[in-house]
Amino acid sequence: MHETKGLLDRIKHHDKLSITVNEDCRIYLPEYVLQKLLQPHKLAFYYFVFMDKGSATYTVDLEDIAVSDGQMVFGLPNQVFINSPHNTSNHYSHLGFDESTLALLPRSYPFLVNPLQLNRITFDPDAQQRVKGVFANLFQLLHSSGKPRNSEIILAHLNVLLTEFNSAYFEQSAPETVANPKLSKYVAFKLAVETHLTEQHDVHTIAEKLAMTTSSLYGVVKEFSGVSPKEWITNRLMLEAQRKLQYESLSVKELAYELGFNDPDYFSRLFKKSTGKSVSAFLTNLRDLSSQ
Repeated sequence: MHETKGLLDRIKHHDKLSITVNEDCRIYLPEYVLQKLLQPHKLAFYYFVFMDKGSATYTVDLEDIAVSDGQMVFGLPNQVFINSPHNTSNHYSHLGFDESTLALLPRSYPFLVNPLQLNRITFDPDAQQRVKGVFANLFQLLHSSGKPRNSEIILAHLNVLLTEFNSAYFEQSAPETVANPKLSKYVAFKLAVETHLTEQHDVHTIAEKLAMTTSSLYGVVKEFSGVSPKEWITNRLMLEAQRKLQYESLSVKELAYELGFNDPDYFSRLFKKSTGKSVSAFLTNLRDLSSQ
């Protein structure tokens, strides 16, 4: 498992903004960067692959995600991502940026906390053409020689692009979801958990912070995720455990403590119940996969 912390600074295409845009791999990347990106790696930045024409399969947090014409796969910081090998018959664009660049934009984009648990976005034909055009403009802005790279114009284009992503993300779900006021509460719940992930969260305390009753929080989380708040938190912690097992060498005890569990035995039972495998069996499976 490769870490990508600091990698964006090595491949970014602007002297002040941590952002990279590539089209059909036209911009050369150093071999060591390519090798790292083609292996399982933990993202330290936001990453998007927009498939204009063609098809490919990527892996995000152990899940294979196939994309074809007019679709996009994305990965968020701390997710484990595996790129598809380069295919010269595909036409696609890559985008990467970090939190510091995101902080310069004028609004928030709720899809970036992935409330619907989707890492693939499907664009309608009109949106596909708009996204393709903005990508082309960003690519030109970042790679035109002999011209100053205006930060404000680049950020304006990035804002338009993320606005398109955000709209398509929610529109691809049930139409009533887009206008559902409960969605903001679900996003707030996810943010509350993510902000202090390794603390042992009490659902009642989170509900109070969100100015909700425990029962109303239960209803919101159940509606959007299909599980209770407690189950959602447990599933998120078990996902983090699987991530850590892929890129860190930790004992069960060390892993349990890192995730905020005081009882390693309880953590082990919870891991097996959630994943269907013991920690040792999960590690054995990882070694088998890496040796193929």
